Amino acid sequence: LQKLIHLLQATDDPLIQEQALITLSNSAAFSVNQDIIRNLDGLSVIGGMLSDCVPKVKEKALNALNNLSMNMKNQEKIQVYITQVCRNVESAPLNSELQLAGLRLLTNMSVTSDYHHEMINSIPCFLHLLAEGTERTQIQVLKVLVNLSANPAMTRHLLRAQV
Repeated sequence: LQKLIHLLQATDDPLIQEQALITLSNSAAFSVNQDIIRNLDGLSVIGGMLSDCVPKVKEKALNALNNLSMNMKNQEKIQVYITQVCRNVESAPLNSELQLAGLRLLTNMSVTSDYHHEMINSIPCFLHLLAEGTERTQIQVLKVLVNLSANPAMTRHLLRAQV
C-alpha cells in the first residue's frame, strides 16, 4: 500500500495512476487496509487526484475514496473534499461514470448528518440530475436526497431549492 501511494505521488502517467487507484480501491474493501491507507496519508494523496484533468483518474480516485469512506475516521479526512466532489458531479457529463462515482461518494458521506451542510449548494444540481438523468443517475441522486432529507436542518434548503 505504501508503494502504491508513493507511486501515485511520483508519476504523471494517467494509466499508471488509474491502475494504482484501482488497486487501492480494491484494497480498501478490507477495513484493516482502510486504516493503513489513512495512516500512510493516502487519503490526501488520493484526494489530490480529484483535481486531475483526466476524467478517468478523477473517477478512479472517487471510487477509491468511496471505498475508504466506510470508515468514520476516514470520513473525517475525506470531508474536506466534499465541495470539490460536488463540483465534479456538477461539471461531469450527464450520466457519466465520473458523475456516478461522485454521487456514490456523496451518498456514503451523507449517511450521517455531519457533512450535510457542505452539500447545500449542490441541491439544485441534484434536483436537475433527478429530472434529467438516466435511471442509474436518478437512483444515486435519490440516495443522496433521502440521506439529506433525514436531517430536519436540511428541510428548508431542500424545499427552497431552485432547479
